[in-house]
Amino acid sequence: MRPDTPRPLIAGPSTPSPPFPLRLSGPIVKGFGRGSSELGIPTANIPIAGLSVGGNEDVDSGVYYGWAGVDVEQDGKRCGNGDGEGGIEGQGEVKAKGNVWPMVMSIGWNPYYKNTKRSVEVHILHHFPHDFYGAQMNLLICGFIRPEYDYVSKESLIEDIRMDIEVARKSLERESYRALREETWLMEFEGVGEEAS
Repeated sequence: MRPDTPRPLIAGPSTPSPPFPLRLSGPIVKGFGRGSSELGIPTANIPIAGLSVGGNEDVDSGVYYGWAGVDVEQDGKRCGNGDGEGGIEGQGEVKAKGNVWPMVMSIGWNPYYKNTKRSVEVHILHHFPHDFYGAQMNLLICGFIRPEYDYVSKESLIEDIRMDIEVARKSLERESYRALREETWLMEFEGVGEEAS
């Protein structure tokens, strides 16, 4: 159950320490459909097999923060023109693929919803006007926020998720965590995550 004690606004030490950062990757797939509709907090999910990309199959369930590199533009449109060239249709120049945003994610069973399958649900701290299923997402997990809890109400679940978002934002503002946003792997989409599909 969720503890009643106040939560700190920053998670983790001043610099990432082992086992962080962890790498996950996979295509964005349709989840349970609760993030946007029930909770007002949309998620971009990847298959649980995405944990195997960085050898993280045994990572503990819980809430984490880090960076998400996604093969989409600012508005959520897929990068490239569908031919694998990474350009924009009708233009000769090749545009840089993808973007990197801060994220908070849940790995686990979602006890409130009594899931029977473990899931990887990522909330990207950026507003997208539409879904982008199938886009590749590379995740750099920088730290752990909390274990997953069961909740007595949907309102208390939403309250904790909103707090998780704030903790992720503040934790990533620290210089050593901010620097991880520049890791080139976050933008390497070709051939990454094939094991996860």
